[in-house]
Amino acid sequence: MKKKLVIVGNGPVAHKYIETLIDSGKADHFTITIFGEEPRPAYDRVKLTAWFDSRSADDLAMATDHFYKEHGIRCYTSEKITSINRRDKTVKSNNGIILYYDTLVLATGSYPFVPPIKGNDRKNIFVYRTIEDLEAITTASSKAKSGVVIGGGLLGLEAAKALHDLGIKTHVVEHSPRLMAVQVDAGGGALLKDKIEALGVSVHTAKETLHIIDGDNGIHRLDFADGEHLETDIIVFSAGIRPQDALARQCELDIGPRGGIVITIVKHPTITFMPLANAHSGTIVFSA
Repeated sequence: MKKKLVIVGNGPVAHKYIETLIDSGKADHFTITIFGEEPRPAYDRVKLTAWFDSRSADDLAMATDHFYKEHGIRCYTSEKITSINRRDKTVKSNNGIILYYDTLVLATGSYPFVPPIKGNDRKNIFVYRTIEDLEAITTASSKAKSGVVIGGGLLGLEAAKALHDLGIKTHVVEHSPRLMAVQVDAGGGALLKDKIEALGVSVHTAKETLHIIDGDNGIHRLDFADGEHLETDIIVFSAGIRPQDALARQCELDIGPRGGIVITIVKHPTITFMPLANAHSGTIVFSA
């Protein structure tokens, strides 16, 4: 009898895990089911911005329907696992699917952090994480004159380039005194700011956004702690990520001080804990 392997999350890490199982020959020992919240299987999120080149998700795809059929894998899309019962060894989805497992893999990854700024839930405010986000940003930009990216890290600058290439006046608002504050020093930050502004993107550093309200010349107005403000039609948050560990908390797995699942490697005849990534990725394999 094959054991039932259930994988929660269908991103690049989960797909790599499946490929590793197949390449090692161990996939034949399992009946594999994978659940993904997004409406498509795994795609290359690192190259997300490349979607704008063709507007096709196929160019980023890491797996196809044929791949899953070929290897006998059941793949659910647009299906979110909402609870885990470790006693009964079952998972339940938002659409009522209940599935038994022998081994459960959590490959839930992370989610985009949106700062708790009043007004952050207004219309025409987005994050930069999925293909659906990019589709929504593209649609909104067709009726916009300007856009603001909140967050001046690497992904924020990618998002700013995307807005600029969509033909709208683009601004980057960064809380720190320089762009990419973690990666570069003050001199590097000044040079980077000059380069970005030379491309036609306005950069606003050392800006703390207090709230977002209706604008007079744009849909939104960002009011800053220094008394200045900025109006825009689109806002994209790119303020970092957080571990997607809600399921792990719900089923009482150990959580790290900054979030994310605590990974432990234990050698035991019947119980195996095996890390797929670091604790902050929210990824763990366990059977118990």
